[in-house]
Amino acid sequence: MRPTLYHFPLSGPSRGAYLAAKAAGVDVDLQIVDLFKKEQYSEEFIKINPQHTVPTLIDGDFSIWDGHAIAGYLATVYAKDANLYPKDPKRKALVDQRLYFDCGTLYPCIRQICYPILYMGEDQIYDEYKLPLEEALGFLDVFLEGNEFVAGKHLTIADCSLVASVSSIVAVGWNISAYSNVVNWISRCALAIPDYEEVNQKGANMYGKAVRSKLAPGQL
Repeated sequence: MRPTLYHFPLSGPSRGAYLAAKAAGVDVDLQIVDLFKKEQYSEEFIKINPQHTVPTLIDGDFSIWDGHAIAGYLATVYAKDANLYPKDPKRKALVDQRLYFDCGTLYPCIRQICYPILYMGEDQIYDEYKLPLEEALGFLDVFLEGNEFVAGKHLTIADCSLVASVSSIVAVGWNISAYSNVVNWISRCALAIPDYEEVNQKGANMYGKAVRSKLAPGQL
């Protein structure tokens, strides 16, 4: 039986887990949970995940949520490419650090900007929210200096999570031209991860359109 991934295409963290599944060669049964329709609060879904978040993975009698944890699980259990989530302690620690950077630094900066626009009626991006995102993008650019991917020369699950985040804010209209390492890395990820356009870019574009439709003129 295939693992089941509960997924919302507009969600960066959810797309990150789906990209990791593709990179690991896992054929998942995709079940869409529409956050705009509040389907995550259905009684059926809360029984699966009481935190009612996507992505959520069911693999046999095992369930787990959080895109980064799902990515690590799928790579550990299914991936034939040992580089995707290395077992060597130092290499694995570097991948983990990049994952924690995404969930603890970069993605929260994006969410701080976009969540109030999508769900709380805001139509502006405030300067105090812009600076932390620019700083986070600058850190990512440094991580990529001299590297093809965020943890070295090989694609890892950290790339899957981070490129889903960055592509989301780029689709909103954020200018990342100052971060040439990041720009080039996105192109490498698009080539390295199977079905990247369908799995990630299509959802990122939908996310960007949803945010832009609620922004006041001249915000980007």
